[in-house]
Amino acid sequence: MGLTKSSVGISALDSGLEIKKQSENDVVVAIAGNPNVGKSTLFNNLTGMNQHTGNWPGKTVSNAQGYCRTEDHGCVMVDIPGTYSLMAHSAEEEVARNFICFGNPDAVVVVCDATCLERNLNLVLQTVEISEKTLVCVNLMDEAKRKNIRIDLAALSKSLGVPVVGTVARKKRSLDLFKRELDKLLSGKTETAPVSIKYDDAVERAIDLLSPVIEARTDGALPSRWLALRLLDCDSSLMRELNSRLGFDLMSDPEIGVALSEANEALKQSGMDAVSLRDSIVSSIVRTAESIAKSAVKKHSGYNDFDRKTDCLLTSRKTGYPLMLLMLAVVFWITMTGANYPSQLLSDMFFALQQKLTLLFTSLDAPEWLYGALVLGVYRVLTWVISVMLPPMAIFFPLFTLLEDVGYLPRVAYNLDKPFKRCKACGKQALTMCMGFGCNAAGVVGCRIIDSPRERLIAILTNNFVPCNGRFPAMITLISMFFVMSGGVLGSLTSALLLTGVILLGIIVTLGVSRLLSETLLRGVPSSFTLELPPYRRPQVGKVIVRSIFDRTLFVLGRAAAVAAPAGLVIWLMANVTVGDMTLLSHCSSFLDPFARLLGMDGVILMAFILGFPANEIVIPIIIMAYMSQGSIAQIDITQMKQLFIDNGWTWATAVSVMLFSLFHWPCSTTVLTVKRETGSIKWTAVSMLLPTLVGMLLCFLFTCAMRLLS
Repeated sequence: MGLTKSSVGISALDSGLEIKKQSENDVVVAIAGNPNVGKSTLFNNLTGMNQHTGNWPGKTVSNAQGYCRTEDHGCVMVDIPGTYSLMAHSAEEEVARNFICFGNPDAVVVVCDATCLERNLNLVLQTVEISEKTLVCVNLMDEAKRKNIRIDLAALSKSLGVPVVGTVARKKRSLDLFKRELDKLLSGKTETAPVSIKYDDAVERAIDLLSPVIEARTDGALPSRWLALRLLDCDSSLMRELNSRLGFDLMSDPEIGVALSEANEALKQSGMDAVSLRDSIVSSIVRTAESIAKSAVKKHSGYNDFDRKTDCLLTSRKTGYPLMLLMLAVVFWITMTGANYPSQLLSDMFFALQQKLTLLFTSLDAPEWLYGALVLGVYRVLTWVISVMLPPMAIFFPLFTLLEDVGYLPRVAYNLDKPFKRCKACGKQALTMCMGFGCNAAGVVGCRIIDSPRERLIAILTNNFVPCNGRFPAMITLISMFFVMSGGVLGSLTSALLLTGVILLGIIVTLGVSRLLSETLLRGVPSSFTLELPPYRRPQVGKVIVRSIFDRTLFVLGRAAAVAAPAGLVIWLMANVTVGDMTLLSHCSSFLDPFARLLGMDGVILMAFILGFPANEIVIPIIIMAYMSQGSIAQIDITQMKQLFIDNGWTWATAVSVMLFSLFHWPCSTTVLTVKRETGSIKWTAVSMLLPTLVGMLLCFLFTCAMRLLS
């Protein structure tokens, strides 16, 4: 169950997160783990909430809270972002580290993947250095069994010195034992003696010099051995958090300063500098993890054959890219083919409802302007957005989520890593670009998974170069009208291939602009990163459909409707308020017409894009309204629409220009606000608007000039 309105707000020290308890006796439990180990699935099934999960790294980019009742405790469960280490490199990893280290959770649950336990133990070992109240949850035991991997949980618990429990988080019944172990840990019934990592002799001597002084100066606020390592490592972001937590500057303290100087001198005499020290610390953790895993895990020699053979196809140079484009084309074909009928059905239903609204306003003797503003303006624009946008989203998002669940998206990122590296950007940008296909605002938020601030900013600024779901309907409509002569299966296949070509152009421009930014405004050397390729998993089709409809489709639709309704009112007013012998919409269109002609369009089209800033879905409706000069959106089919456009001077070249500008122009209002929130900068927000707009104008201008030279 979720949190109630009567929850008590209690601030977690220095974690940047407000913990909401239902009573003062509740405990706080942090759910930590590497990316893609099932943290959010465990969280969902414990709390009854619906945190979005996915089979690829970087899904949880913010903290989520929920309430769970065990036999003895009320628990506020906090799903923190996935991290491979408490030696954080990205903003999201810092959030995870800070909550574990300084958020004072009553217990920490570290979720591990049973199929690759050794790598996951690195985080476990770092966590038990901070908190003795650690419960290790070895998840995905069913997949381990399927791959003939056997894990001795009792031996693992003995080696780590903390309780260990096996789970299949997708199955709620497997969590009963987990809850019992959590209760015992929180009640103090489980004795813990966390394993102590043995570091190199030089590092151990340095720790011994520092630990007694730290213990005396901090009164045991944090483990002195762990603090000594952090001071030796001297992570600036962690130092700030430590100083804030302790209330004084550790590095400026005279006693600690003397001990630290002696420790650093001892390391120097042993031939260790800052880089070799960190390497030594990491190596010791890895060696300990390897030793523990070796004693507790038994693997069959061919346990990973299926994944390896499949990856040979999906990630090879010869077949990886063609299969990636084929997969994209198939998704678009299914989306376009399946969306036509329900879209028309919704349109007919809303038109029938409009007739009843007309009768209602007539019976109430409502003023004509009120009827026009509310029904012909707000209602018609709103219903157009819903009927055009809902069916393709209800198909596209589940298909996209299925690819996540299976584990294909990380393979896409792997394939695109080299092109992005050549552009001096980060391969993780491929993942955020994939998010942008659903919603550019979601893609911008997803950029938090990129460690480097420079590369994160490049990903944010270029996310709008791939079309979101709001721009797909217009492109599909124009492709169907001007480039596909036949209907049926052949027509839909042709449309899907053409749309795939448009998307490919967006990806190419994304790479080109990323390179341009790396060479100019955002110079720098590309950072390296390790991308986990998760195991292929059988998708949970039922959950995927429900989750994608409620978490994505209805969320995006609701946001679009919220901006489309007031936009409909503004558009109706502009189309019906007359100045002289022309409406405001006509005046604005006439003013923009000379410039729009240079881009292969006309003033009406450019005005529609400007008025479509709140939601891309309303661009085509505005064009129809302006061309028909009737002050409201009319219900017309695609044949009538094509004839209307041709009568107003459209050719196939006009359609290409409109599609190019639709692909490359300013982001919608929601994305702009998201960029402002993520960057905290008006300057970079302005760049995120100007950059795609200038690219779109340049491409349209060059295409128009080429057409005029050829004609």
